Amino acid sequence: MNIDFGLTAKDYRTYRAGYPHELYKRLKKHGIGMKGQSILDIGTGTGYLARNFAKEGANVTGVDISEELLEEAKKIDQENNINIQYFHAKAENLPFSSSQFDVVTAGQCWHWFDGEKVLEEVRRVLDKRGKLVIVHSDWIPLDNNIVAQTEELILSYNPSWKGSGGTGVYPEWLTQVAKGGYTDIETFTFDHSITYNHEQWRGRIRASAGVGASLSQEKITKFDHQLKKLLQSNYPSIIDVPHRVFCLICKSNEQR
Repeated sequence: MNIDFGLTAKDYRTYRAGYPHELYKRLKKHGIGMKGQSILDIGTGTGYLARNFAKEGANVTGVDISEELLEEAKKIDQENNINIQYFHAKAENLPFSSSQFDVVTAGQCWHWFDGEKVLEEVRRVLDKRGKLVIVHSDWIPLDNNIVAQTEELILSYNPSWKGSGGTGVYPEWLTQVAKGGYTDIETFTFDHSITYNHEQWRGRIRASAGVGASLSQEKITKFDHQLKKLLQSNYPSIIDVPHRVFCLICKSNEQR
C-alpha cells in the first residue's frame, strides 16, 4: 500500500488532534521540552508534537518527507507566531552535523521508518547526553464502538490497511532500540478521550493512512459518505473517542 500524507495535508492540518497536555507534563519530569533545549522532531508532519516544545522556549527543528505537510506546518506557526525550522528530509538521512541536538523526538511516525538506519542517524546527531523520545497516540477499538466500526469500514475499502485492532502499546520498539545500542529505556502510557463532532471525526479519518493517504479520490468520497451515514444513524452529534498515549524514552550508550 503506497502512503502519501501530502495527498491529505489540509485534512491532516485541520482534523488531526494534538497531544494532550499530560504528555508534555510527563516529559518535563524526564527533562524533555525545557527552555533553551535543542530538539529535533523527525517525521514532524504539521509540527503538532514539535510546536508545544517551541511554545515552552525550546529551539526546535522539524524534518519530514512531505513538502505539503511542512507547508501546512509553516502556516500554523506563522498564525501562532512560533518559530520552528523545517527541513525536507528523510529521517534515515538527516542533514545535520554530529552531536547537534539535546533531544530527538518522533511522534506518530516510528512505524514508517527503517528503524535500524534511523537509530544510527539519531545517535549521530544527538549530544552524548541526549535522549530519543518516541511517542504514539492511538484511537482504541472497544466493544464495537465508533473506532471499531470505522476500522471495519476502512478495511472494506482498503483491505491492505494494517492499522486496525491496535492496543496503543508497542513493546517491540523496546527491543528495537535496545538492539540499536540504546540504554536507560523507559516507557509510560496513559488513556484519554478526544471529543469530535461528526465532521471532525470524518476529517480525522480522511487524514489517516488507510483513507486519504492511500485511496483514490473516488473511493475517498464514497467512503466519507458511508461514514457520514453511519454517524448520523448511530451516534449523537458529539462523540468521545478513547485514545492511548505510548511514550518510549532512551539514550545512546555510545561514548564520544
